[in-house]
Amino acid sequence: MKLGFDKWVVVITVTTAALLQTIDSSIVNVTLNQMMGNLGASLGDISWVVTGYAAATAVMITMSGWLSAKLGRRNYFAASIILFTVASVFCGTSTSVWELVFFRVIQGIGGGGLLTTAQSILIQTFPKEDLGIANAIFGMGVIIGPSIGPTLGGYITDNLSWNWVFYINIPFGILATALTYMFIKEPAEKMPAGRMDWLALILLIMGIGGLQIVLEKGQENDWFDSGFITAMSIAAAVGLIGFIWRELSVKLPILDLSLLRRRRFAVGTLFNFILGFGLFASVFIIPVFCQTILGFTASQTGLLLMPGSIMTGLMMPVVGGLLRKNYISPIWYAAIGFLLFFGFCFDLSAISLEAGPDYFFWPLIVRGIGMGMIFIPLTTVTLADLKSIEIPQGSALSNMIRQLGGTFGTAIMTTYISTRTVLHSSRLGDNISQYNPLSAERLRQYTGLFLSKGDALVTATSKAYRLMQGSVIKQALVLTYADAFLIIGGFFLVCVPLLLLFIGKKIETPEHVDMAME
Repeated sequence: MKLGFDKWVVVITVTTAALLQTIDSSIVNVTLNQMMGNLGASLGDISWVVTGYAAATAVMITMSGWLSAKLGRRNYFAASIILFTVASVFCGTSTSVWELVFFRVIQGIGGGGLLTTAQSILIQTFPKEDLGIANAIFGMGVIIGPSIGPTLGGYITDNLSWNWVFYINIPFGILATALTYMFIKEPAEKMPAGRMDWLALILLIMGIGGLQIVLEKGQENDWFDSGFITAMSIAAAVGLIGFIWRELSVKLPILDLSLLRRRRFAVGTLFNFILGFGLFASVFIIPVFCQTILGFTASQTGLLLMPGSIMTGLMMPVVGGLLRKNYISPIWYAAIGFLLFFGFCFDLSAISLEAGPDYFFWPLIVRGIGMGMIFIPLTTVTLADLKSIEIPQGSALSNMIRQLGGTFGTAIMTTYISTRTVLHSSRLGDNISQYNPLSAERLRQYTGLFLSKGDALVTATSKAYRLMQGSVIKQALVLTYADAFLIIGGFFLVCVPLLLLFIGKKIETPEHVDMAME
């Protein structure tokens, strides 16, 4: 076995590929306004740039284990990088919104094969004693990517054009492709793959793709008041039920759902869903709050998230080294991480209109430490009972669930913020009346302000009421976001006692085939 310089090049290669996929899941969000202006698109049209990518990625993550076995791990990984990179070029040169949406779907097809295959390569390449550090470096790409995406996107939005959001992928894609062919080898044994099950593929696209579209577009289309959302929901339900039935009834399925019969893998997959929910929901609501309510620019918001991302990156090798020493069970590291994430959410639930960049610094540092302590232990306990040849399928399933968790988190928070704001606005508005001395005095002050600027009494009074209404809505939004942080934190707090489900026989990092670097 020759495990020296080459193995760390493998880490760099797969981490680069993982960063390409995870950054692109969030980098586009802060450039949508510029895209709308340059492409002459509506908000509803431009949102398909995000939805199309997410749906294609979710479907391909599910299929990645089977495709890796069918085409060969290295070939599939390299092909995914090449497809992602080429699609990035065409995304950047798009001249219409639907041309951009089409190539974003192609980009998602390539991106869906990166994350899971990269994780499988690491786990099947590294021996037990080095796997913690390798997973730590890889985890930096998975966790940091969604956080630095808005930072990078904000900088590009403020200083360049939206096209460069896609062009920056090109040099990294070329580098990752070259390193893949030079250093990544095929495993000694791999999962057998049957012929393409076209019925299962159609059901998968209906199920996962339909569900992704419903979650991404539901709030925008008033959920089930929309015939389109209702139709997609029915298609998603039929597709998911049919896909599960099909995969459990064939000998060589596209996705091996029988792995969920193993308790640790099933529970770990559930925690992956919650991890995705918290990671993507928090990354979603913090930039929205800072830009729409506090008035931060895209660059300021991105820089706000950077210290926490750096802390996550610093924690990953530390946790990996501690796991290597095997001082305590990985469960306890994960439990501490969940508690820290709850602390971050609880702290931000006291947010106010006076919050500045300094207010977010320490909560985001705590979040960064918590995420760093969750990812690697969770990967360890989730995959601990799987055989080496089952790792690609197990990684595909757990990553798909984490992706869906992120989509659920974003969709639920979007809907919650919309409906809860109306509730808080109604409650606050009940206190505004000419019979309430405080509100009456505030209205007199506002009216006097506009009168002093030369407005007539009727105009000044009307403006005073609108200003008061705007103040109420802003306060309602603050209360809503505070509630949202508590809900996200609650998901993580509930996970702590649920970690007891992992308690049983001793958890060790599984032995893996480490002949790939010979």
